Amino acid sequence: MILRPWAESDAAEFRGLLAERGTGTRTVEYVRTAIAELLAATERTGIALLPVQRRDEDDFIGYCGLIIGRTTLEEPEIAYELFRHAHGQGYATEAAGAVLDAAAATGRKRLWSTVGTWNAPSLRVLQKLGFERDRVSREESGEVAWLTRTLP
Repeated sequence: MILRPWAESDAAEFRGLLAERGTGTRTVEYVRTAIAELLAATERTGIALLPVQRRDEDDFIGYCGLIIGRTTLEEPEIAYELFRHAHGQGYATEAAGAVLDAAAATGRKRLWSTVGTWNAPSLRVLQKLGFERDRVSREESGEVAWLTRTLP
């Protein structure tokens, strides 16, 4: 598996990934703008969401990385999203494990993750990675579990 910088050529596949959320299909221009915003955020903060690509198949299967999200730059959130066809094969665990190692190498002491309590597969990935539940909050989208992991 490869975690790499975004390219404009990722727009079509990223658009397909976003469509799997069931909230409608975004325009190509929307997705290109989203990629530009991700690149700008990386430039500004030094942390990134990165495309996940399978090495042998050479295909984009999602993204994984760090975001500020609901937390801080010092203790960012780990985030990932993969195409449904890539679920259940260990890719999220592998990609997130690489991100954890990279975050530890920067001297960070703790990472967060926030995920809907309904998302059992994502909660299992986080549990495998050593995240522990800190609390649950109620948001417009429903209950959100806040998990944390201390880094070595």
